[in-house]
Amino acid sequence: MQVRVLFFGVLRDMAGQSAEVLSLSEPATLNDVLRHYQASIPGFNTVGRSLAISINQEYAEPQTTLHAGDEVALLPPVSGGSADSAVNGLSCVQIVHEKIDTAAVLDNFKCPGDGAMVSFEGVVRDNSRGRRTLFLDYEVYEEMAIKEMNRLVETALAQFSIRQVLMVHRVGRLQIGETSVLIAVVSAHRAAAFDACRWLIDSLKRTVPIWKKEHFEDGAVWADGEPFPANTQESPRTS
Repeated sequence: MQVRVLFFGVLRDMAGQSAEVLSLSEPATLNDVLRHYQASIPGFNTVGRSLAISINQEYAEPQTTLHAGDEVALLPPVSGGSADSAVNGLSCVQIVHEKIDTAAVLDNFKCPGDGAMVSFEGVVRDNSRGRRTLFLDYEVYEEMAIKEMNRLVETALAQFSIRQVLMVHRVGRLQIGETSVLIAVVSAHRAAAFDACRWLIDSLKRTVPIWKKEHFEDGAVWADGEPFPANTQESPRTS
């Protein structure tokens, strides 16, 4: 049988391509895919220990059985076209290629019943690893990223006493000082808004398939991300 395999971030560089069709003997699991690339891609094992894997845009375990036509994505730790989707008619997630205008995005976000709005902006800084940064490139597995961002928003709405969430992430090339991600939360009380906003950005950086490549005067590297959580569906802890 054949499956389509997608490579992202540092794995795309190592494989020399973004996707390929892989033929496997039946029955096959994700472990068979991993073994194939362990043997065929030099250095794969150095990244493979911290990989997450998805089948048809859903996180999956290595022992999961594959079917003909499945789309398998090999996802190195995340760095912590556009699409958008409404959640419960209230909240929105977006992946954009243009500059994020924070004031315009938040202009109509509040309503009279809100007592607090907390927002977070991730901004491209001019240094990293003790070197001068020139610019960043962000790469995304867009369809899965939108689904995962929606899941995070739905979880936040269910777990925190908040009214609305907005998440926007930019991809492509970003210059120094530009906003890479914007998250905003509105609620009746500030504590819930602070807690939800912090949980959302921390979770986005760990589970949403977006990767960052840092460009310096003397070369470029993919940003080291945290390994994916053992349970990517983990809910926020409550005190």
